[in-house]
Amino acid sequence: MSFSLIPKYSFRKLTDITPEFLQRKGITLLLMDMDNTIAPYGMSEPDEFTCDWVSTMKAAGIELFIVSNSRRVGRTECFAEILNIGYVKEAKKPRTRALRRVLEIKGVLPGNAALVGDQIFTDTIAANCGGVLSLIVKPIAFTNIFLALRYWAEIPFRILCRGKEHKKHGKP
Repeated sequence: MSFSLIPKYSFRKLTDITPEFLQRKGITLLLMDMDNTIAPYGMSEPDEFTCDWVSTMKAAGIELFIVSNSRRVGRTECFAEILNIGYVKEAKKPRTRALRRVLEIKGVLPGNAALVGDQIFTDTIAANCGGVLSLIVKPIAFTNIFLALRYWAEIPFRILCRGKEHKKHGKP
């Protein structure tokens, strides 16, 4: 459990993460950021591809759980209900308290969990400090200049990830 801005693995999008990859890493619980990881900001329900991916993960024995910093009422709950998975809102990532709470409730050791998100400065730091496997995806959409600027600031850390581990798994 150490502070690091470098994610362990990088994927283009959430649905590129396979059950086989997670199983090879010993992951039984995948914690997922909501906004710009599962769906773009403002999307009110998961799309068909996400629903199919969730079904595939569940069939392979991978438990899924949303860990979102969002304070908006209704959206995270709606996704969790449709996907039939647990969730926590206002997680305050990069703090690790919410991650630790979910791991305790689920009875999963940090080494058997991963957190996937689109932000280095919240999701990756939380995962690395919380002792869970850190996975990064490219943000789904840049809806404002601040999201684009943040992404540009993260590029060096994303490049370091790709250079270390990413190519081993054949993901672009």
